[in-house]
Order: sequence, then structure tokens, then C-alpha cells
Amino acid sequence: MSFVKKNPEELSGNVFREIGKDWFLITAGNSESYNTMTASWGFMGVMWGAPSFVCAVRTNRHTFGFMEENDVYTISFFDESYRSALNFCGTKSGRDYDKAKETGLTPVEIEGAVTFAEAKRVFVCRKRYSEMMKQEAFTSKETYDRWYGTDPLHKQYIGEILAVYENED
Repeated sequence: MSFVKKNPEELSGNVFREIGKDWFLITAGNSESYNTMTASWGFMGVMWGAPSFVCAVRTNRHTFGFMEENDVYTISFFDESYRSALNFCGTKSGRDYDKAKETGLTPVEIEGAVTFAEAKRVFVCRKRYSEMMKQEAFTSKETYDRWYGTDPLHKQYIGEILAVYENED
């Protein structure tokens, strides 16, 4: 592992592909107790004068409790060779599996937050705002019905990106 700290303004790439198609891991907790989950919804930009990443976690996910209990979390991106690991982390619960052991991912701590040595890019984020989505706030019944018919709503987290690391291995 050879993570190098980068300036967020120097990043390149297609965030629509990286978030929506390539997927990423949201990881919260510390090296003694953490959970990670795969996500493909989120966005980034500038909020309150700082680079920020917004992610969403359903209340029934094991990661939800870790997000609630911790102020710092990571957003980790991987190359295509880790697709099966990301698929596992998105379909199996940390309540039932040791995801790192099952996938071969290597947990490491960066700036007090857990990520994985195999990640190609990591955002270390600090929660600045969180709020539950509300059914009555949806302006499209079709959107609500499609994504939340029988599933719990997400809680959104706006995180200030404290640091960006790229793996140069």
C-alpha cells in the first residue's frame, strides 16, 4: 500500500461512472470495530465552503449504526478487478460475515478512519449534516414507489472531505 495525499482540486475522472457504475465502499468505525457497505448512489461538490461528499445509508443496513456512532468515515473507490469484493460487500451483511476476510480486502486506518489497502482512491470524510429522507418530501410518486416501495428510506450524510488519498502501487 502506498497512499499519497492529494489535493481534492487535482482529482480527475468521471464521477458519474465512478459513483454510479464502478461503485464504492462506505466504511465507518475504527480498526477494532467497523463495517463497510457497497454503494452506487452519492454525489460530491462544494458545500459550506469545503469539498464534500454526500452518501446515503438505509436504516436497516449494519453500516447505519456505525455511521450514527462515528463522526469520520471513508468513501473508497476500487478498480474493476475488485468488482466481486464490492458485490459481496453490497449483498452480505457485516452482522453475518467478516467482509474483509471473505473478500481478501485488507483493512487499514488512515487519519483515524478505516479503508482498505486495495482502494485506488479514498476520501476521508467528517459528518457535517445528516437527515432522514421523508416520504412527504418526494415530489415524484414514481421515484418513491420505485426505490422505496417496501424498503426503508435512506439517511443522507453530508461529509466534508478532510483528505483525499490515491494508491500509487
